[in-house]
Amino acid sequence: MRLIPRRVFFTRGVGRHREKLASFEMALRSAGIEKFNLVRVSSILPPNCEIVSREEGLAELSPGEIVFCVLSENSSNEPHRLITASIGCAIPKNSNLYGYLSEHHSFGESEKEAGEYAEDLAASMLATTLGIDFDIDRDYDERRDIFRLSDKIVKTFNVTQSAVVERKGEWTTVIACAVFIL
Repeated sequence: MRLIPRRVFFTRGVGRHREKLASFEMALRSAGIEKFNLVRVSSILPPNCEIVSREEGLAELSPGEIVFCVLSENSSNEPHRLITASIGCAIPKNSNLYGYLSEHHSFGESEKEAGEYAEDLAASMLATTLGIDFDIDRDYDERRDIFRLSDKIVKTFNVTQSAVVERKGEWTTVIACAVFIL
């Protein structure tokens, strides 16, 4: 039996609770994916995998279903701490080839910084498989221009969630997730 997802949607959420596990549950609820049995997988976006809206994707899943996902999460209970979780996505121009998803989670980075990092990571992984020549030491904007000019990568984007821990004794969890639909 081959399990190749044909659709994917992206979601994100934040949860707060005095217990770390419960804050993770609250983040899953915020993202709309708490009712599924999530199985984490690595970072390949299957060929010809259609990206759908969160609402459309959720409508295709049933409570209790085993669902494969690429999940980035981060938690802290340190007051005033900025936490971030991000999923980057890079899609090749040729839809018969696979793309890349990347997970990035950090402390002290803004949503924009973390999102761009995750997006760059996914694009860099895809670029190496496509034979695009680039200098890893160049800044992200320069590499992004090289990726686009190569005419081999059609689209990159990210889904990112950040939050600041508000109160002492309270856990905050952030998640970003790519959810596959078989």
